[in-house]
Amino acid sequence: MCGIAGIFHLETAKPVDPARVRQITDAIAHRGPDGAGVWTAPGVGLGHRRLSIIDLGGGAQPMLTPDESLAVTFNGEIYNFAEVRRELEAKGHRFRTDSDTEVILHGYRQWGEDCVHRFDGMFAFALLDRNTNALWLVRDRLGVKPLHYAQVSDGSIIFASELKGLLVHPLLRREPDVTAIEDYMAYGYVPDDACLVAGVKKLGAGETLRLVRGQPLAKPQRYWDISFADRSSAAPEALEEELVFLMRSAVRSRMVADVPLGAFLSGGVDSSSVVALMAEASGQAVKTCTIGFDVAALDETAYADRVARRFATDHRTRIVSSEDYGLIDTLAHHFDEPFADTSALPTYRVCELARENVTVALSGDGADEAFAGYRRHRFQYQGERIRSLIPDAVRKPLFGTLGRFYPKADWAPQAFRAKSTFLELAQDGDEAYAASVGVTSRAMRQRLYTPAMTSALAGHRAEDRYLNAMRDAPAREPLDRAQYADMKIWLPGDILTKTDRMSMAVGLEAREPLLDHRLMEFAGRLPVNQRIRGNSGKYLMKKAMEAYLPQDILYRSKMGFVTPISSWFKGPLAGEASAVAGGSAIARTDLFDLKAMGKAAADHRSGLADNGRLLWQLLMLDKALTRLFSL
Repeated sequence: MCGIAGIFHLETAKPVDPARVRQITDAIAHRGPDGAGVWTAPGVGLGHRRLSIIDLGGGAQPMLTPDESLAVTFNGEIYNFAEVRRELEAKGHRFRTDSDTEVILHGYRQWGEDCVHRFDGMFAFALLDRNTNALWLVRDRLGVKPLHYAQVSDGSIIFASELKGLLVHPLLRREPDVTAIEDYMAYGYVPDDACLVAGVKKLGAGETLRLVRGQPLAKPQRYWDISFADRSSAAPEALEEELVFLMRSAVRSRMVADVPLGAFLSGGVDSSSVVALMAEASGQAVKTCTIGFDVAALDETAYADRVARRFATDHRTRIVSSEDYGLIDTLAHHFDEPFADTSALPTYRVCELARENVTVALSGDGADEAFAGYRRHRFQYQGERIRSLIPDAVRKPLFGTLGRFYPKADWAPQAFRAKSTFLELAQDGDEAYAASVGVTSRAMRQRLYTPAMTSALAGHRAEDRYLNAMRDAPAREPLDRAQYADMKIWLPGDILTKTDRMSMAVGLEAREPLLDHRLMEFAGRLPVNQRIRGNSGKYLMKKAMEAYLPQDILYRSKMGFVTPISSWFKGPLAGEASAVAGGSAIARTDLFDLKAMGKAAADHRSGLADNGRLLWQLLMLDKALTRLFSL
């Protein structure tokens, strides 16, 4: 796991100052504390920060072929590199190192751009082909590893693993993109096809971009996509067996490392499954770590302890308390763009805890998206069944009326908060799902925006991104479309961004075996009843893991990795909430209605509404605007 950066002149081969490249890599030094490298040639400069995982002595980058016709800077891991290397050696290729980086160079020389189809891993890399005056940018299938790029005024393309690397370049203009603010306010993160800094782009998951000197900036090309268009006809028992085989293979391939390795363990189905399969494959105790909370309703440490004892892991626990709100500035620094998923805080703490003993940690990310594990998936599936039974002419006015008149009761138990359910059932399924994945409703956003903001948006609506993804999905059923959209938008934009930034903040490599692309392709072929059965998501995965995990781990209610922010904004963060509605960076943009923001803060303090997450969103946006644009 590393940080990569570079400069490539599209028009002519102007000299590249190595100090400029080094300045970019220094900005992302936390991603690679073990080494740094810069290489330049006419018209190009490549930079690298290294976190040593494989071939500790021989994997320095940027790496070149002996004739220096190819050069690469690489972030990530290619898990099947030994297998690919053997195939290349059989074809006459000779290797000088034991690193997976060198496999990229020889693979490209042998197969050209088709080499990416042979790589199983998480990666972002830039490969220079001096014979064709081209730079090839590549991102892994699911978007585990990030890559930002922008064209600046001298005609060059600059790229880096994180936005902060680009920000040090003096020719990058810093202007906010208001459509990205709308996206952030809707989702709580800035999606991969947007950026808060206008003109900056993120290479999408499963995409490549070929830059050729003398040619205009091209468009990215997709080389992989998940499909829900086919259905497996295998018997349930055979599906269980295949799933365990794929999970076992994915876990074992990610246990290859020349440094200490462990796992995150929350006590939920996903991380517990990963730990179970690690214990099966390991000859020594697996190192595991858990973060708990000082709020009993949010704490899962008892479940994690039980799994740790079952598999005799070397287990450690740490508690997140209300005082951890002091990490706000640390989070803002590492995310660059505003990021309001409050689980980032405990994710940082669990990465920090893991890094004390290991350099690589396996996580359970990805299973919810692949196997329909979120509550919203069940609601969407059940809602579509209701929609199919009641004609639109009856359903829309019936549930619309119920939704309008049912009281909004944030303070009530979940079973009595039916207003949003009624309103969703009054909508078409795709519209309802697009609204359900958001964290701030369109109505609330419109109340918060000034007329100037509404005008600047020019009709842009964040929910349309989900609607477009679902409309274009290679899918058969509504649940397929919802999961596809989650994998294209939510997974890389929220879940993987969170894990990447928080693990890299402490120099830890996080690996996600449940995001193995073959496992994802298998999940996409599952019949719906193997994903959702009754009120249980991830049905097949839970059945397949019954041989490993106890029933109360597999079938208990999902808790999620959350923090008590609502109580923080009535206590230690009350002043921060009031300040955002006053003389803040947000206030200086003239995009938000200060009275509406102040009311949201006052209503939260008085208990009239639970606006904790909204206040957190506004606070993180304020900090990002201050950092990025000096507002």
